[in-house]
Amino acid sequence: MSGSSAFPPKLFSAAPSRGLLLGLLVLTLLRLWAAAVIPLTEDEAYYRLWSLQPQFGYFDHPPMIAWWIALGRGLAGDTPLGVRLIPVLGSLVTSLAVFDLGLRLGWSRAIAERASLWCNATLLIGVGAILAVPDAATVPFWTLTLCALARTGIRRPVAWWAAAGAAAGLACLSKYSALFLAPGVLLWLAMTPGGLKRLRGPGPWIAAAIAAAIFSLNMAWNAEHHWLTFDKQFGRVAPGRWAPQYLLELAVGQALLLNPAITVFVVRALGLRSAQGGPSLRLPLATAAPFAGYLVLHAFHDRVQAHWPVPLYPAFALCAAVAADSALWGEGPRPWLSALRAIAAPLGLALSALILLHLALPLTDIAGAGDPAQAVRGWPPFADQIEGERLRAGAGWIGVVSYGLDGELADQAQIRAPIVELFERARYPKADASWRADLSLPGLVIDLRRRIDPARLGQCFAQVAEIGPIFRDQGLSADSQYVAFRVSGPKVDVRDAGCPSPAGPLDHR
Repeated sequence: MSGSSAFPPKLFSAAPSRGLLLGLLVLTLLRLWAAAVIPLTEDEAYYRLWSLQPQFGYFDHPPMIAWWIALGRGLAGDTPLGVRLIPVLGSLVTSLAVFDLGLRLGWSRAIAERASLWCNATLLIGVGAILAVPDAATVPFWTLTLCALARTGIRRPVAWWAAAGAAAGLACLSKYSALFLAPGVLLWLAMTPGGLKRLRGPGPWIAAAIAAAIFSLNMAWNAEHHWLTFDKQFGRVAPGRWAPQYLLELAVGQALLLNPAITVFVVRALGLRSAQGGPSLRLPLATAAPFAGYLVLHAFHDRVQAHWPVPLYPAFALCAAVAADSALWGEGPRPWLSALRAIAAPLGLALSALILLHLALPLTDIAGAGDPAQAVRGWPPFADQIEGERLRAGAGWIGVVSYGLDGELADQAQIRAPIVELFERARYPKADASWRADLSLPGLVIDLRRRIDPARLGQCFAQVAEIGPIFRDQGLSADSQYVAFRVSGPKVDVRDAGCPSPAGPLDHR
């Protein structure tokens, strides 16, 4: 991008069309239905446990998703819909924010509406918009930060800098990836003619102070808890090996999750140059660059999880929507690009709808084919089996290895005994029900067979006896085949310190 100001004297302003508003309303209603009928994933069930004890930080992440779940449960009950209510509404906010960002950067209403629709047509957002996970809060706050920054060149710039700082601070309270916004904003200013001069004014510093003040809530919590979350999340930054094969995995995976048709236009956007004095893509691209660069560097030594880049998707959708306007290239329409533009939204929205329908309707399951829907199937009858085994074993508590299984079982009313995750006790606030378990009584330890090591259990308990397998959802996959042990006679303070793990980190997958 070159030769244009990021602070045009007058920006386009228009309301969304009725068609866009109706489309977003229909999408939101469909997502609310899916959120209500699809059982919670293991991660969501785990974050639901956080919401029972709201605080300013947790073992894995900052607190925003716990607060959102607590609010949703208060509004819609302790149900899957209650857990997911605010994330679904957050996806609607993101869609409107993308539209607004397109306008505020000076693009036409048609481009802004395309960007909003294409944001929903990315597969990661199209399907993931119903999930109550930390990214659900990071994405809208990140996008709102860009909307506020886009307004700092017009009237009341200091107020908009303050709004940007507040949104960025809330994004950092959602997930630490939002910390990359700070260098992104500096890069944006550096790329903008005269942009660095704005650092002489109070606006950027007020934004930084507000963001830091909000984020300090989590920093203070970490300081009181031995920097627990910082150690976990920032410990993965240092490279430990040379494994560039993950870079190819990142590129291919994101091209698919972004939506292959949209990906083509994102790549084209990198070569798009604005007319002198016209609208620019500097803001979305520059603020995305530091985090995108980190993900690429991370991929040289370790896997980048598929959902990590999702805060960048709204910016990418806007860039793609701009690049899809052939008039901006000073060239005639190309049939293959016109075809891609035409199918981008239908392709992404249709695939997302099919995936959600598959997750919602057990009749569509594919037996024995590694169907991912099996991860959310069969939990109530599975809990009935476990409670029956507990009573037959005379166990006073249930032990698990995985935080995800802990969350799923805690969400089942059939379980009438405390559930204790045995190895990472720092995950659980002192008010969690697991701290009330009497581990002097016999316990029933259950988890996936590949996750349980009897030798580890033997380091914690004097008596360890295998009871046998227990299947969830007929044991159709390796991730539904569990094994149970009756344990007694704790050798260590399991409840407070957890079992020792000499063999290395546990596999919670």
